[in-house]
Amino acid sequence: MGIERLASIALARAAAVPRSGFASPSAAGAAAVLPSPAAASTSSLVIRPPTPDPLTPRRSTPFAWAARRATGVALAPSAGSTASPAGGALGASAGAGSAAGPGGPGGPAGEAPGPSATGATIPALPEPREFVETSALRDIHFDFDKYEIRPPDGSILAENAQWLKSNPTTQLLIEGHADERGTNEYNLALAERRAKATRDYLVSVGIDAQRISVIPYGEERPLCTERTEACWAQNRRAHFLVKP
Repeated sequence: MGIERLASIALARAAAVPRSGFASPSAAGAAAVLPSPAAASTSSLVIRPPTPDPLTPRRSTPFAWAARRATGVALAPSAGSTASPAGGALGASAGAGSAAGPGGPGGPAGEAPGPSATGATIPALPEPREFVETSALRDIHFDFDKYEIRPPDGSILAENAQWLKSNPTTQLLIEGHADERGTNEYNLALAERRAKATRDYLVSVGIDAQRISVIPYGEERPLCTERTEACWAQNRRAHFLVKP
């Protein structure tokens, strides 16, 4: 049977199916077809984990959700990390499912919240925009394609740690950066490793890990835009911002 014949049969069968609210011509004289009830409004969110890379095989996958007049918002499978119902953003490790209540930013003001989220609650982290520059903390730099802390940069981190100990209520954001060589995905992963290595060093000298957030930017925020080794060396860095 040819493809054209199959298509004709499919179209003929489609035409024979009565539309909701109307009787088909072949059903004349029979009981009227009642309109189908309106389908409930639904929304779907599909999250595809990032392509695995050799540096971060289990990177986090951040995403945001919003709901309006919802009785429940869930991401399956339900096991994994969740946000509190009052928040609109949640992060889950790639490969782990999450679930969240509908109390996100999309609901109208004054509307009753939906059911509570299930699972472990992710503590609220400061937003990057809440942090500001400070001249009290110096950047550190990295060798090409590396994230290890070099001895001279360890001395800089020790000075930064002393300042943080003198300001115990200050929150710290560490930005990870890379030069432009390599793919965007690779440089983002490398920048994340640099930021985390910097955080771990500060923790090792007595800074509370709960005070520190990290964010990788890869090659997206260069200090220098010239295509020279001296310029690239400036861009391979960990940069510090603070939230008093």
